[in-house]
Amino acid sequence: MTPSTGRGPSLTDRLAEGPVVCAEGYVFELERRGYLQGGPYVPEVVLDHPEQVTALHEQFVHAGSDVVEALTYYAHREKLRAVGKDGMLEPLNRQALELARAVADSTGTLLAGNVCNTNLYDPAEPGTHTACREMFTEQVGWAADAGVDFVIGETFRYAAEALIALEVIREAGLPAVITLAVGRSPETREAWALPEACRRIADAGADVVGLNCIRGPDTMLPLLEGLVRAVDVPVAALPVPYRTHAEQPTFQSLGVDHDGQPAQQKPFPIALDPFTCDRYEVADFTRSAREVGVLYLGLCCGAAPHHIRSVAEALGRTPPASRYSDDMSKHAFFGTDPTLSRHNLDYSEQM
Repeated sequence: MTPSTGRGPSLTDRLAEGPVVCAEGYVFELERRGYLQGGPYVPEVVLDHPEQVTALHEQFVHAGSDVVEALTYYAHREKLRAVGKDGMLEPLNRQALELARAVADSTGTLLAGNVCNTNLYDPAEPGTHTACREMFTEQVGWAADAGVDFVIGETFRYAAEALIALEVIREAGLPAVITLAVGRSPETREAWALPEACRRIADAGADVVGLNCIRGPDTMLPLLEGLVRAVDVPVAALPVPYRTHAEQPTFQSLGVDHDGQPAQQKPFPIALDPFTCDRYEVADFTRSAREVGVLYLGLCCGAAPHHIRSVAEALGRTPPASRYSDDMSKHAFFGTDPTLSRHNLDYSEQM
């Protein structure tokens, strides 16, 4: 087993006390900031601009995240090989874990390793199962060396691939949070019903099971109550903060712009701005998910620190970033404070 990190209660202990907030979405946010290439989404920023990764870790914790997740998403052998950079595999993973650990240690938050969908797994090709296991073993081994509190295995469309990742994590003696990614059809890619898939994953030893990515709040929420009923472990819900709906339930399927006209290009992944949820929609989702029994809450691709603050505040918390939560009563033109100038308030209708 991994030695104690000294950061305080474990993931299981924290969940026993109440909800855990986990900020995800690093690759999208760092792409928006100009430090990561959209399309490949390989997190070279870990080596090229480590200060930016550290800053985002700190900003998510400031906003209310209980977890610092190492930026090793898409830092696996298959993805790096596809872009001709497999030589940076180990340095990138170890650096990402070191950056995350420094922030977790300084803030008393949980440190999470990360493995994800390989895009290699094929149920009809056993050789891909072996290759996936080897890739998970590499990354989980480095995470164990770094002393992580648990490992997140996420964005799995195939539940069988998720089970391989889970087995590797358990063999390393680490707790596991395993989340599936659900496409337009509310089932896994091998056509397992979601409650059954999560039940199998929980029975195989996952500490937390649930859903992440792909679906926005409105199209993930209806799936959650069935998962809570199906398993006896905490359930996770980390949607993308985009306005998906019944006809376009995933952010890949969104296809119209904010005026309702056909988009000039497919919005996913780098023209999704008109579909972004505001902080109030994120808060509404958080409260609704909590009401049906979800305990591990957060957001995935597209999340920014202000979204995570809304998650935390919707749970009744006041993270450091709440010092700067909005107070529109003081706005010069739209406020209600009696000290504001009537001259400006009257002009607001012309703005």
